[in-house]
Amino acid sequence: MIEYARVILPKVSFSRDLFRKELIKCAKWAENPNDLNELREWCDENFGDMYPEILNDVFSTIAA
Repeated sequence: MIEYARVILPKVSFSRDLFRKELIKCAKWAENPNDLNELREWCDENFGDMYPEILNDVFSTIAA
C-alpha cells in the first residue's frame, strides 16, 4: 500500500482534487495503524508544505 502511495501521489500532486482522491484511497487501504502512521509521516515529509490542510483533513477523518 505505501509503495503504491509513493508512486501515485507524486504523479497526481499537480491537482488538489486528484491528490485528495488518491490520498483517501491510499489511507483506506492501510491494513493497520502502523501502515497509516507510516503513510502520514511520508506524506508530511513530501507534501506537508504543499497540502497541509488536505493531509490534516484526510488523516483526521480516516483515524476517526
